[in-house]
Amino acid sequence: MQGKTAVIGAGNWGTALAALAAESSERVFIYALEDEVVKSINESNENTLYMKGIKLPENIGSKHFSEIANIDCDHIIWTVPTQFSGRVAKQYASAFSGKSILIATKGIEIDTGDLVVHILEREFDGKFSVLSGPSFAKEVAGRMPTAVSIAAADEEEAKWWQNLLSNNYFRCYYCDDIIGVEVGGAIKNVMAIATGISDGLGFGHNARAGLITRGLTEMARLGIALGGKAETFMGLSGMGDLVLTCTGDLSRNRQAGLKIASGMTLAEVTASTNNVAEGVYTTKAAYLLAKRLGVDTPIINEVYEILYNNKKPLDSVKDLMSRRLTSERI
Repeated sequence: MQGKTAVIGAGNWGTALAALAAESSERVFIYALEDEVVKSINESNENTLYMKGIKLPENIGSKHFSEIANIDCDHIIWTVPTQFSGRVAKQYASAFSGKSILIATKGIEIDTGDLVVHILEREFDGKFSVLSGPSFAKEVAGRMPTAVSIAAADEEEAKWWQNLLSNNYFRCYYCDDIIGVEVGGAIKNVMAIATGISDGLGFGHNARAGLITRGLTEMARLGIALGGKAETFMGLSGMGDLVLTCTGDLSRNRQAGLKIASGMTLAEVTASTNNVAEGVYTTKAAYLLAKRLGVDTPIINEVYEILYNNKKPLDSVKDLMSRRLTSERI
């Protein structure tokens, strides 16, 4: 058994990872923003706001975000939504400095185009690893077989987290491509919105397969431009997570796409859930980043136009299908 582990963020994914870490840690603390979450975890071993009905291990406790300043865990799992990560990292930089941080958040910061690892590196020094791959929180909490990737520049860091989290239903593989793993985890959410729109419009399996495959190409283009490795996008954090999120109905991003196809506005979609569909924000961030880097991302561009400029999905389909003919390449 390891010592104490902290999880920053008490949403679905943070709660599922806390339950996972609790199997190999003496004590796990979930730091939550909501008082009701802290109370329900400490009094009934259940996160009644985000994961109602899942009993958490007895060695999990919860503390409010305001207590982060006094954190005494050397190993921290980061699940703060991307667009809020900079604010939290800046506010509690001294508490996080020098710690081992496993980033499990997937996204790109809109204002800067930074990946989450770069957001945190701006604010404090630490030993950073990234976890990503095909993994719905509900299935992990239900102890269903799952395989993911953990990336770190320091192989020993990746292996430490791999050993902490791996068990008979959750298997971690390690690699050294932090950029590739992060980009895969971020862009697959945009493609899940696109696929949800397509499925919601009734376009069938041919369209879905085409979006997933060409979506992988855009993911790889952007990742390689940022310094990621091409082979990473054929692994769990690339193709694996892309297929899961585009086809699985537990995906919040796929559900957002289905709602857009039904005629809901972006504001209505956002207001319809208390869980963040990261792909909504990542779409804008990826669109701006691709423009800045000069990377061709036609699917990302059309999802951006639908979400932020009220373009009709059928017009986006027409424009995608009538683009200049070209070769199949990354």
